[in-house]
Amino acid sequence: MKVLEVRNKRKIGGGAPAFVIAEIGANHNCSLSLAKEMIDAAVAAKADAVKFQIYSAETLYSRNTPRHSGYDKDLFSLIKEIETPRDWLPELAAYCEERNILFFATPFDAAAVDELDAVSALFKIASFEIVDLPLIRYCASKGKPLLLSTGLASMEEIEDAYVTCRDAGNEQVAFLQCASVYPAPAHIMNLRSMETLRRAFGVPTGLSDHTRGIHVSVAAVALGASVIEKHFTMDRTMKGPDHPFAIEPDELAELVRQIREVEAALGDGRKLGPAPEELEFYQKARRSLHAAVDIPEGTVITEEMVCAKRPGFGIRPKHLPLVLGRTARRHIEADAWITWEMI
Repeated sequence: MKVLEVRNKRKIGGGAPAFVIAEIGANHNCSLSLAKEMIDAAVAAKADAVKFQIYSAETLYSRNTPRHSGYDKDLFSLIKEIETPRDWLPELAAYCEERNILFFATPFDAAAVDELDAVSALFKIASFEIVDLPLIRYCASKGKPLLLSTGLASMEEIEDAYVTCRDAGNEQVAFLQCASVYPAPAHIMNLRSMETLRRAFGVPTGLSDHTRGIHVSVAAVALGASVIEKHFTMDRTMKGPDHPFAIEPDELAELVRQIREVEAALGDGRKLGPAPEELEFYQKARRSLHAAVDIPEGTVITEEMVCAKRPGFGIRPKHLPLVLGRTARRHIEADAWITWEMI
């Protein structure tokens, strides 16, 4: 499987720790100070990166787009209100550099690609844009790692996007499973599709998670996700379309903690006996052969004289057939464990 190389020697895929993205998106509410506060919160939570979205209503939505049932205003007006000011980009990138967290964003037009190319370590393509092959081609042409969300997409559309990146000379691609509902119900998340995409394209896969809570993201890591992207907010009660389903700073920190714990728990798959931490129980809580009664010296040992109990300092129970019929070399008291030197 391909491994994506990101600035500061950070890797995505190939067994590297999951790349955790704190998706700020538009939850800065057009406040630069709030955006920086969110970056600080992501740093405190030990996320790997923060991500913004760079779009303009005029190039994103027709003014004639029908209203969506989930919003109380037309989509053009909604997007117009939450645009990230593009003149923030150099300052945000510099602040992230200072705080030692990766900065990147989702471009929604060619101008945004150019603006982000000057300041960003990688790019993200949103689910709705996976059919915009010219945008993907231009983004891929910059030669930087590219994460593509696959909400709503068929395998044919995903393959089109992959081939477009490859034809642009960029195979540093990862696909993120996604359900494009806000919030998304768990039953449509289809986490197993990450493995389908991994096998089909030989690239890292992950999850862009719009469910409530953190448990689905943690489960995705257990299933092999190399990337986790999660919207977060300083306060879910803030006004804005993405605040209600986002996680708050304490949940982001808990997400990262649980991901790292799950990664540690996965191990390497080998069964080599007790870990160092288990050694005392290995010695004291495993069974071995013990004398069920006093066994005088010179006695031929029979099955009635022997039982298996803890601790495990004696002969292993599987060797009972080799013990029976032997002679006690010395007196063995009842309840003593039996060793080879005794018989």
